[in-house]
Amino acid sequence: MVLLLSISLLLVLILTVRLSAFIALIMTALFAGLASGMAPMELVKSVQTGLGNTLGGLTLVLALGIILGSMLSETGAVRVISSQLLSVLGRKNAGAALMLTGFVVGLALFYNAGFVVLAPLVFSVAAQTGLPLTPLAISMAAPLSVTHGFLPPHPGATAVANALGADPGKTLLWGLAAGIPVLIVTALVMPGLLRTVKANPPASFVQAAESTDSRLAVPGFAKSLIIAILPVILMGISSAATFLMKSDNPLLEWIRFAGDPGNSLLAAVLCALLLLGSNRFQNSKNRLSTTQLFEKSGVALGAASSLLLVTAAGGAFKQVLTDSGAGNTVADMFSGVNAPPLLLGWGIATTLRIAIGSATIAGMTAAGIALPVMQATGASPELMTLAIGAGSLMCSHLNDTGFWMFREWFGLSLKDTFKSWTLMETLVGTLGIIAVLILDAFI
Repeated sequence: MVLLLSISLLLVLILTVRLSAFIALIMTALFAGLASGMAPMELVKSVQTGLGNTLGGLTLVLALGIILGSMLSETGAVRVISSQLLSVLGRKNAGAALMLTGFVVGLALFYNAGFVVLAPLVFSVAAQTGLPLTPLAISMAAPLSVTHGFLPPHPGATAVANALGADPGKTLLWGLAAGIPVLIVTALVMPGLLRTVKANPPASFVQAAESTDSRLAVPGFAKSLIIAILPVILMGISSAATFLMKSDNPLLEWIRFAGDPGNSLLAAVLCALLLLGSNRFQNSKNRLSTTQLFEKSGVALGAASSLLLVTAAGGAFKQVLTDSGAGNTVADMFSGVNAPPLLLGWGIATTLRIAIGSATIAGMTAAGIALPVMQATGASPELMTLAIGAGSLMCSHLNDTGFWMFREWFGLSLKDTFKSWTLMETLVGTLGIIAVLILDAFI
């Protein structure tokens, strides 16, 4: 009963009272604790622990991810990757080029930030190829959703993995296994069904995409791509080494240190500073200086601070549910239900996503509710992370900022936004849980 009342309060505060998600989540956490009979100071400690644990595991990943994404965008590395892929794959496969570019960028950035970086590329590619805009837009947006739900070091997936105690390297490997087939369907197959959906983007967006600073020298393709995927390479090596090397091997500890999500992103940022900007090792008047790169990254960091606060508040709510025992009620409730625990986690996240809109809040809240279910049933925390990630992407509609960003940038009607964006998100979530359940049968 406490859990249902808490979720109802959260919905009212966000949807009716229109409070910020951060304040609403903190108020809901306090209500859940008091209603469960927690002592006031015990509740305060629980909230502080939830905030601290979430920020401790995510701050470095989010900050460095935003800095890396900003550097790749500002130096022209993202455009170089897209242009080279377009050249290699051919204009008929422009959707595949945008999908791969979106996948690379989406590993480090939240959807909103990645969308702003990549949307101008969609207009540019559409102008170059003459292909319809809406299918290209879906090919760009789908990998941003897949990386959010399935793949550390993306901050969304990392936050849920931390909340559930999942190993980020294993989550990445299983996430790739589940996410790549989903990505192929949603970014390559589905867009072919949307050729007749007309887009009418604002002229200012198209003009902004076509304007470039020709005075800046752009980096090479290989350099740009390696820097962008370096975190994934390091995390993959770390996971492989954990499986292949003996636990007492002293080298393993250093490999795992380099493969930590925060450290791997730091390595990529340092490489970007050294190889993409103008510095004492690579002096070029036609490149942005290290100072300029950090100034531009600072703007992006400021814009993303609200995402960090919301995620931290979700962690506080999760901690209160755990400490108060409210989450155990859910475990007891579902103990007699003849359904896979992963499907239950997905269903909880899906329900919250439809009700609240935010994939981040849905994922973090679902993690707190599903944690005792996972512990009671022995479900894999890595697969539960993926199941919740898939559910948190389901059925995006009018209460999701991603829905409105997609509609406004590409000038679609509400009907066509449902036919394209909402359908894509629902496919990602549905195919995602199917892939996770298949993995669960073989792992």
